[in-house]
Amino acid sequence: MARYAILIYEDPAFYASVSPEAWPAVVGAHSTFVEQVFALGGSLAGGEALAPPTAATTIKGGSTVTDGPFLETREALNGIYVIEARDLDHAVEIAKRCPVPAAGGGVEVRPVVDPTTNPF
Repeated sequence: MARYAILIYEDPAFYASVSPEAWPAVVGAHSTFVEQVFALGGSLAGGEALAPPTAATTIKGGSTVTDGPFLETREALNGIYVIEARDLDHAVEIAKRCPVPAAGGGVEVRPVVDPTTNPF
């Protein structure tokens, strides 16, 4: 099985406006997704939600440090799953089920690089 990262891009404003009553549904959708990964024959190697871009610290050129994100965008990287899947098609099949509640959000699937070879 190969490893793939599912990168979740969404408008962070969605999470800033989620009510405490609606939050369990958001978390529940991700729990359901994890169950689906296994039901589809994949496995979960890791995953995390990320703090909003306003909590980011960016380092450019190896020495310039600034608070906040590098780019101002409507969508931001809000979370990541690392899954094991048979191939890219299988990883995409799994990623299509990843919950993205924010309007206009999406996911990106990328192979995880084997550090013993140069993928470029």
